[in-house]
Amino acid sequence: MMKYELIIYWSEADNSFIAEVPELPGCAADGETYSDALHNVQTVMQEWLETARELGRPIPQPKGKLAYA
Repeated sequence: MMKYELIIYWSEADNSFIAEVPELPGCAADGETYSDALHNVQTVMQEWLETARELGRPIPQPKGKLAYA
């Protein structure tokens, strides 16, 4: 399970939902529906991480925004 922050929003210019992963530079996907964008970005995240491993590039740790005491 990937624990990276996702931002999903509607883009009028693209006429689709856009899903971005701010912690993974350049990692984004789109879809006709919110669910499509989520599914597509999960695939792109896996590919991003696999490529980074293959190339020996650093992989950012998920930041996690909330902490409960």
